[in-house]
Amino acid sequence: MERAGNVDLAGRSAGASLREGVGRGSERGFGTYVLAMGTKAAEGDASGLNNIVDPSIGRLIPFLLLVSFSGLFILMPFRKIMIIRHKLTFPSGMATANLINSFHTPQGANHARQQVKMLFRSFGGTMAWSFFQWFYAAAKGCGFKTFPLFGMEAYKLGFYFDFSMTNVGIGMICPPMITVSIVIGAVLSWGVIVPYLCSKEGIWYGSELNHNSFSGIAGYKVFIGVSMMLADGLFNFLCIMIRTFCAMYKQHRQPIQSGGVVAQLPFKCLNAAEQQEVVKSFDDRRRAQVFLRDQIPNWATIGCYVVLSVISIVVIPYLYPQLGSYQVALIYLALPFFAFCYVYGLGMTDMNLSSTYGKLAMFVFGSWVGINNGGVITGLVACGVVIGSMSNGGDLMQDMKTGYITLTSPRAIFISKLIGTALGCIVNPVIFWVFYKEKAGNISLSDVPYAKVYRGIAMLSAGEDEMPKHSLEISSLFFVLALALSVLREVARRKQWRVAPYIPCTVAIAVAFFVPPRVVIDMFVGTLLLYLWKLTDGDSARIFSSAVASGLICGDGFGSLLSSMMTITHARAPICIKFLSRVDNVKLDAFLATLHTS
Repeated sequence: MERAGNVDLAGRSAGASLREGVGRGSERGFGTYVLAMGTKAAEGDASGLNNIVDPSIGRLIPFLLLVSFSGLFILMPFRKIMIIRHKLTFPSGMATANLINSFHTPQGANHARQQVKMLFRSFGGTMAWSFFQWFYAAAKGCGFKTFPLFGMEAYKLGFYFDFSMTNVGIGMICPPMITVSIVIGAVLSWGVIVPYLCSKEGIWYGSELNHNSFSGIAGYKVFIGVSMMLADGLFNFLCIMIRTFCAMYKQHRQPIQSGGVVAQLPFKCLNAAEQQEVVKSFDDRRRAQVFLRDQIPNWATIGCYVVLSVISIVVIPYLYPQLGSYQVALIYLALPFFAFCYVYGLGMTDMNLSSTYGKLAMFVFGSWVGINNGGVITGLVACGVVIGSMSNGGDLMQDMKTGYITLTSPRAIFISKLIGTALGCIVNPVIFWVFYKEKAGNISLSDVPYAKVYRGIAMLSAGEDEMPKHSLEISSLFFVLALALSVLREVARRKQWRVAPYIPCTVAIAVAFFVPPRVVIDMFVGTLLLYLWKLTDGDSARIFSSAVASGLICGDGFGSLLSSMMTITHARAPICIKFLSRVDNVKLDAFLATLHTS
């Protein structure tokens, strides 16, 4: 019975790894650096045609295949060091393992069935609501998506509720302090800074500029948000690097004794972990036995990485000529070292800093090439290589930790990850391409704010010199403020101050500079609903909140798909509903009265 249960757990863990590979095979690039290269994100900047590359499925698939598999092969040799020797926790992987194990108890199985039922109810209700809204959206500005929850004056600044169940679901999933931080950022940016900058129109920037121009208000918002993100990323990067090297130094100074054999440094022998580990409990011995049973030769994974590196040196410059072969070679030479540091920090803190490493690569290679030689595209491609490789490798280590706890063969996990990654690198770009072509010309960067963020960082790194007046001084001020806030959060957390949980998150505040206030309002509504739910029935909220939120997100997505199908078939909604102020309503009644009299 124990053996059968272990096999079932292993199958579930390997299956989860395969599904994760499909979902993450593209490695988080479609809403960031991929769209940041395109014409839409480049509106208003003066970077030139050699700094614009519109998305193409012929580029995306081979690029993602090369980048995603590189991260898997380079980190696979470190699996024993990370999980057995250093005993890194990998919190997300451990939480997944505990969740899988809980399904195999009577209470866990019953909860799982109830959660699935709740998810489908939420999904069906949300999809029906989305379809219902379509009947009242006969023209632009019609429907419930412009509901002035806080009055017409706030509506003019963008603060209204648009009934986006996706954002409401995200608000239920996000930690409350993150949502509150975004609300603070929205009030600061859209309620204070933007009105002030509007008063400087014609003084600090030209009144004839496009609203997306980096020389106008958009430039101020992007550079302020980017400076805050860079400050927080730099602080966290330095903290984790210091913690990583201190932990490695401490292990070197206090080596582990195992049968009289002194443990060596991690780089001394990649297989040393299985010989040096002292396992005390039966569970640990059993897990180590299963984890070390199915071996994948290190020479095979390292050899595959070398082959992929050579192919990338030839293919990536062909796909993106702005990036030279020698620059790709330099990235792949430095990648193993930085990937190891990244995964070590990930295992200790569960913080994904791959985007921070990517931004550093963007600065290095963007400034190296310069804006006149395509430095924007060079920086974005280098960023994509680093983020894709590190993120996929980090996900693999999380899966290995899950497999270690659930007694799953690492070979089964690795093979599942390879299959899932291959499928993801093909399926995801195809789905992205379908939506991209269907929305061609109508893409709103407010729905993908990070594309504008990455474009702004790439412009800065490549040497963009047409920043709006006083934007550098303002951005520097917010950089210092964000750095001080990050330091305060870290000190409060380490000193265990009572106010530590209530200090706003720097990155969440910065995100509000790129998303419209309506998104923030939706998220806040979701957080508020969850809070009220917990007050009335805490146990029910704990069990079903994630299922309800997932149903809201999926149902809204399918509802949008139905609306898109109606648009494609040229169907038109029969009713238009609009919200007007009392003054505008009086004017409208007077105008309609003149029509009747005439």
